[in-house]
Amino acid sequence: MQKTKQPKFMKDFLVYLTTIKGKSQRTRKEYEYDLTLFFRFHKAVQEDLDIENLSAIDIGTITIEEIREMTLEDLYLFMEYCEVQRGNSAAARARKVATLKSFFKYLKGKRRLIEENPADELETPKIGRKRPIYMNLQEATQFIDGIKSNQASPRNYCMMMFFLNLGIRVTELCQLNKTSIQGRYLTVIGKGNKERTVYLNDSCMQALADYENSGKTPYKGEGEEPLFVSQKGTRFTRQTVAKIVKRINQQSGLQKERLTPHKLRHTSATMMYKAGADIRSLQHILGHSSVATTQIYTHIEDEQLQQVLENNPFNIVRER
Repeated sequence: MQKTKQPKFMKDFLVYLTTIKGKSQRTRKEYEYDLTLFFRFHKAVQEDLDIENLSAIDIGTITIEEIREMTLEDLYLFMEYCEVQRGNSAAARARKVATLKSFFKYLKGKRRLIEENPADELETPKIGRKRPIYMNLQEATQFIDGIKSNQASPRNYCMMMFFLNLGIRVTELCQLNKTSIQGRYLTVIGKGNKERTVYLNDSCMQALADYENSGKTPYKGEGEEPLFVSQKGTRFTRQTVAKIVKRINQQSGLQKERLTPHKLRHTSATMMYKAGADIRSLQHILGHSSVATTQIYTHIEDEQLQQVLENNPFNIVRER
């Protein structure tokens, strides 16, 4: 989607997202994309423009008066367009609903620019909750054994230990600084700039000591020194860490399908739950704002119950 001039109230909203709500730049860009698409589609419908060429439509001239005229039906029409013509999944449409709800709530509640909020009654598409994909202990051991011995191996091993022991997100790992560590505790900055403290177990402490003593690459950037430094002396990006995980997956011979840093987080959470961690503790460790998100890991109970039933002495098929 081409860069387009934005109406002032839209630019103000995007600034509000990051400066006041603490949303990440990534989330801001997603909201910006959704709003741009919505405004272009709405303008195309209102002015009978070519809907197949939305990128050519300028939204910079949209006024707040036009926003005040928008109705719930306009939002429904946009959601239908996203589903039918763009083939958006329920998850993709749910994000657009969240964007519209947040935007109109801002216009009414924070700016008092509109009197009626057309998104108040806009419903979120039902999303089927997927079971998390994870490695079992044997697979995780094989994965770790696949870290090739070279100058980067103490660093890569330490990063993988942090993923598997602490269940941190890849963005959280990339944002870690040397000052994030105080003794055996690690300060993690999660979604919405929410801070949490997690305990470093013996495995993490040993991996960290080996990394610190490995003659790591000096940091060449500006600002605080990252905990993990790339071979170029820079802070890691999510994409680079994902490539390291992919490479270890291949070198180990595990070849786990679509193994990503997020799957390592799932593996950590699943293993902690199996080891007896209660949901509330797991919620804090993982940095979930809602316990409902953490409860996806209770699927382990289902598997364990299934095994109990399979092992029932009366589970005997008799011919009749």
